[in-house]
Amino acid sequence: MKTLAISLGLLVMALTAALQPAKTALDGAWRTTDASGVTVMLTVVDNYLMQTTYEPNRFIGTRGGVCQPSDDAMTLTVEFDTQDSSRVGQTETYKLALKAGQLTLNGPSGNRTFTRVDEPSAQTPMAGLWRITGRANDAGQITTMQRGARKTIKLLTGSRFQWAAINPQTKQFSGTGGGTYTAKDGQYTETIDFFSRDNSRVGRSLTFGAAVNGNEWRHTGQSSTGGKVDEIWTRER
Repeated sequence: MKTLAISLGLLVMALTAALQPAKTALDGAWRTTDASGVTVMLTVVDNYLMQTTYEPNRFIGTRGGVCQPSDDAMTLTVEFDTQDSSRVGQTETYKLALKAGQLTLNGPSGNRTFTRVDEPSAQTPMAGLWRITGRANDAGQITTMQRGARKTIKLLTGSRFQWAAINPQTKQFSGTGGGTYTAKDGQYTETIDFFSRDNSRVGRSLTFGAAVNGNEWRHTGQSSTGGKVDEIWTRER
């Protein structure tokens, strides 16, 4: 009986691993900053990409979508683009080169080289693509959200996070924010580097309770405006 239980447990673990996207050399966070202080941050994990351009006190733009990398190329199916929403739904192809912690992408807008910031590892188990799927009411009861075209997603690499509220079907973009995070002993802390809705919040750190059970993440605490946060996030891929 004990042997059967162990076998079933191993089978569940194997099936869960099989359903997760294979890790690629592109996974992680990448950054380039020009002489004027404009930063372009690229985060990739679980076959999803987000690219955001910002200055220390100014959000400039963001875009992202589903990506499929290979040894020397990458395709991106755009799900949001704040600077040109007509690109949403289009698929773009980039040539890529990885060497000594440098990533060079050659695409529709030309050539750009990024330096690696981090990469997911066994020490960063929360890395991945998450989607909000539930929220607690005033009584603490979780209400499950119906899946639809509109979604709020959060992408975590080894040390970076970015969330985005989007609707790829209508090409609507509702907001984004991102920066660095730490997760330890049931606590999850975000430090904001950019926020499309309110630049005054840049630099703030927020600490939340974090309980991860398999592919579900219970996220509790207070928002930057002081409101109560009690949410369920689910691994999206």
